[in-house]
Amino acid sequence: MAALDRIKVLVLGDSGVGKSSLVHLLCHNQVLGNPSWTVGCSVDVRIHDYKEGTPEEKTYYIELWDVGGSVGSATSVKSTRAVFYNLLNGIILVHDLTNKKSSQNLYRWSLEALNRDVAPTGVLVTNGDYDREQFADNQIPLLVIGTKLDQIPETKRNEVLTRTAFLAEDFNAEEINLDCTNPRYLAAGSSNAVKLSRFFDKVIEKRYFLRDGNQVCHFS
Repeated sequence: MAALDRIKVLVLGDSGVGKSSLVHLLCHNQVLGNPSWTVGCSVDVRIHDYKEGTPEEKTYYIELWDVGGSVGSATSVKSTRAVFYNLLNGIILVHDLTNKKSSQNLYRWSLEALNRDVAPTGVLVTNGDYDREQFADNQIPLLVIGTKLDQIPETKRNEVLTRTAFLAEDFNAEEINLDCTNPRYLAAGSSNAVKLSRFFDKVIEKRYFLRDGNQVCHFS
């Protein structure tokens, strides 16, 4: 069997939002029984069939890089993380639906990764204000995933999901909301599974294919 091509997808977000549980669910279709804090970065692999069910179908390895979620402002912390941002092909931004601050911090996480060659400039977003032009030239596909959906009371769920929908709109990204302790949220054929597959297909196309469908090789 020929070696499979690989793509690199960062999984970013604050500590405690459930990134490790999410990655385990995505890669193994199982609930992570005893999640622990990620120090540095942890990498797991998901097998994905690009354009499944079509003549163009091809299998790829999706490397999910779960980056430790410290949001310390020290330059040394960001410089240490920067090594994980090299040669990235896509980003999954993860926030805790019960923690509004973790949602706001996604702007900082995304800009830190996408502007890894630029010196840190401190707080990038204040009171939720967002400059869309910061992403005007972004070519890296993004996906926003909200966790702990089960912990939001039914009476508040509509309010929370309306707020986070604007978040995904800012990133020009699709949105998935789920409970990482329940695999049914990513069951085959579900809307979430379709969104996830569509995201991975988009990342692969950006990495390996030209707009006319001809395969190309990228080295950065």
